[in-house]
Amino acid sequence: MKLLFITTTLAVLLLIGCGPSREVSRIGADQQTDLSGKWNETDSRLVAEQMISSVIGRPWISEFVSANSKKPTVIVGTIRNLSSEHIQTDMFVKDIERELVNSGKVTFVASKQEREEVREERLDQQVQATEETAKRLAAEAGADFMLKGSIKDLVDRVDGTETKFYQVDMELINVETNEKVWIDSKKIKKIVERSGSSW
Repeated sequence: MKLLFITTTLAVLLLIGCGPSREVSRIGADQQTDLSGKWNETDSRLVAEQMISSVIGRPWISEFVSANSKKPTVIVGTIRNLSSEHIQTDMFVKDIERELVNSGKVTFVASKQEREEVREERLDQQVQATEETAKRLAAEAGADFMLKGSIKDLVDRVDGTETKFYQVDMELINVETNEKVWIDSKKIKKIVERSGSSW
């Protein structure tokens, strides 16, 4: 019985020792990583930075300021994922919003979903808050321009090699006139090598 217990214990310890191990390392949030070749947080951040650098560097801003004596007010509309991957477009939208706000070149207003929540709060204040602190209804800042876009991809593969091509198209539309005042595209191409595995 004692021998059976010792043998069983050794077998369990041997199985535990031979099991898969995992090592986790912390890296900087801005350090570039690309494990699968799919769209990732680095792609999102870099494309957002490039797009906003492009949009704020074009003449439409100075033309608007000259005609209206104020900074243009911008809202981010829908960024559609037309790729074959599941892409968190919300993360990309937040990257764009951050770059727009931090540019200091435009005034930025909340998205449609965010406005609904703020409107509920304003309505609640009409009943619950004091008259001095309740925020007025129908006092929102309207957007002058809407930024819209899409993410598309193309994939080509043979044997253990795959190329992934992403194209992000964005445009800025005058809300009042529907005039497109800026259009740009950013492209990303990756080669993924996989040895001894099927796709």
